[in-house]
Amino acid sequence: MATEPNPKKFPVLSYVLARLPSFTGRSSSPSSSSSAPAFDVEQPPSSIEIVTQMPHLAQPGVLASMTGAISDVAETRSILRTLGPRPDHETVDKARAKLSEIVASLSESFEDIALNEAAAKDEKRRQEMDQEKTWCESILKLDEVHASYEKLLKEAEERLVRIYEHAEKNAAADEDSVAEVEVNEEVVGILQHASANPVDRIDLSGRKLRLLPEAFGRIQGLLVLNLSDNKLEAIPDSIAGLQSLVELDVSGNLLETLPDSIGLLSNLKILNVSTNKLTALPDSICRCGSLVILDVSFNRLTYLPTNIGSELTNLEKLLIQYNKIRSFPTSIGEMRSLKYLDAHFNELHGLPDSFVLLTNLEYLNLSSNFSDLQELPSEFGDLISLQELDLSNNQIHALPDTFGTLESLTKLNLDQNPLVTPPEEVVKEGAEAVRKYMGERRIRMLEEEEMRKKMESEMEQTDAGWLTRTSSRLKTYVTDVSEYLVPTTPRTPPRDPYLERKL
Repeated sequence: MATEPNPKKFPVLSYVLARLPSFTGRSSSPSSSSSAPAFDVEQPPSSIEIVTQMPHLAQPGVLASMTGAISDVAETRSILRTLGPRPDHETVDKARAKLSEIVASLSESFEDIALNEAAAKDEKRRQEMDQEKTWCESILKLDEVHASYEKLLKEAEERLVRIYEHAEKNAAADEDSVAEVEVNEEVVGILQHASANPVDRIDLSGRKLRLLPEAFGRIQGLLVLNLSDNKLEAIPDSIAGLQSLVELDVSGNLLETLPDSIGLLSNLKILNVSTNKLTALPDSICRCGSLVILDVSFNRLTYLPTNIGSELTNLEKLLIQYNKIRSFPTSIGEMRSLKYLDAHFNELHGLPDSFVLLTNLEYLNLSSNFSDLQELPSEFGDLISLQELDLSNNQIHALPDTFGTLESLTKLNLDQNPLVTPPEEVVKEGAEAVRKYMGERRIRMLEEEEMRKKMESEMEQTDAGWLTRTSSRLKTYVTDVSEYLVPTTPRTPPRDPYLERKL
């Protein structure tokens, strides 16, 4: 039935509606058992899958709260059952067009009546048109009611989800109170064991741990510490005492900051602080000079420490995806050991010119920086080791002219960019075609530039020759004029033959 919500789109709402008392009359035949469940017989039985995924739905209190929260949906559903199913799109369009036609026709009829009293004979026709108008309006109104019902279903589903989350949270709080006692006992046991025996690895992941005791910093010889998927809001400064620590995993917690003392972990090679609430990394993290892998993805970072590139020179893998980073520090170019960089889903406005110094970089993901990333450095082709590049979902209009020199590139994703250079048909052919196109384009540009310079040089030579010839002619002309104006014996004035004539 059209009035029933789609279980795939509204799973919780469908489940609850299926357990509402029936709004349709039940048969009073003797065959109807008095013990039959008071469920809506028109609703198909809900799959047990949703109960498996959301076990609290089976609790009577939760179901009762949800039932009361969707009374408006149940009432509207009953009304729509009476009004009928939603008209299809074509019927609605025809009704809308017919209504416009009728309104225009009735308007013309009224004008005719005002001009001609004999138009009374058209009264029957006008009545028929009024009936058609009413029908069209009812179709459009029914469509509007169903559209409003769709919105109502969406809002109801959201309300039910919130009710469930609240119930789940309360249940989790009760479980945590029990689990916390168990975790504390486990932590105490670990510390006691470590005080008497050498321990190089501790795994406390997924224990709902809220606090890490200061005493952990006194465990000598510890190499690996896994505290992932807990509820830690802080790491104690005493962690600096783990001088031998090589790997630290605190991902999936509630950390908003890291302690400055983390910079004292000089032997740390792997640090995973992903999926927390970090808004910044401490500058001291740059002193972890042995770091090879740094994962700070899925946080709220807006920038990286200024000196991160110049001090973490051994870093090979940097994961910063799903943050709000707007730019890389200039020092990024000094990470000469970097091979893998994932920076997708950030707010990068571009790359610094020093970025092209990462000549050992093999994998680069800059996708989904959306409207922020519009161009790449002109010397991008200097990334000679690059093998995989993802630039999808950005606003790049043209690849740099040096792109053709990326000879190691085998995988390239340029989807969802307003690319003009190279054209779309070349992009579809893959990385090799793009490199070839950009390489040939650059050669043509260099040839054109060389030809332009040659033409300018020839023009300059031509102009210089013309100037030389013109200067020579001008010099000769000036000499001739000078000889004419200046007498050969300047001390003897010129003689006038008229004055010397004999009287």
